[in-house]
Amino acid sequence: MATLLLKKSYLHKNLKEIKFNDLWNLYGIFTTMNVVGKPYKILHYKNHINNLAISLKSYNINVKNLKNIIKFLISKNIDCSKNYDHLFRVAVNKKIISISLRKRPKPKKNFKLKLLNYQRVDASHKNLKYKKILKILEKFDTSEFDIALHKNNKILETGTSNLLFVKKNKIYTPKINCYIGNTLKFFKKKYKINFTNILKTNLNEYDEIILIGSGKGVTSVKEIVNSPWKRNSFKFYNKLFKTLQNEIIND
Repeated sequence: MATLLLKKSYLHKNLKEIKFNDLWNLYGIFTTMNVVGKPYKILHYKNHINNLAISLKSYNINVKNLKNIIKFLISKNIDCSKNYDHLFRVAVNKKIISISLRKRPKPKKNFKLKLLNYQRVDASHKNLKYKKILKILEKFDTSEFDIALHKNNKILETGTSNLLFVKKNKIYTPKINCYIGNTLKFFKKKYKINFTNILKTNLNEYDEIILIGSGKGVTSVKEIVNSPWKRNSFKFYNKLFKTLQNEIIND
């Protein structure tokens, strides 16, 4: 389990601080943002907050002045004098907004995946029904391991990230039953990404598998431990990694 450097909960109606509740597995929405640098910047901040607001609306959770509340909580709890490479999580249900901060585990070169036959509840939203995934991930070092979810022979996403697959100099990503995260939306503007079904039985067609997301950044997968697939190239990983690093510098 990750060590939380900050963990606070507040009531919507008056922003009164209450005992911390991470809200996992309750009815609600969350987003996780990468806080970097000194003074800090939050990557793709506007997109994260807009997506959070849109998802909350679809869940019929109405929070007055949500964007201003989050800005206030960030200014109150994140220190401009510190150097960051951290993950800031905002979770919201009908009564409570919870925030937390933890160091970002930097993915290692020998990063591995394990296939898991599971599909997230309402996968098109970043909802809080994550207990099963969290329980599995607790057993592993998340700097070198993640689970790749699949259902009906279709690869979906990992427990933390979107997935990109490279074949014949083209990039592919699953098209259904997974969340389209902000990092994926960022790369869609930079590269041609083909949305299609990625079949578990056809994984050996791909030269590279790459995780992208706020926590994993851009991470090349070395192998899938319960599949014959192994990495054949770093070509697109190197391109995507450089693109994201430039965004961190210039954002």
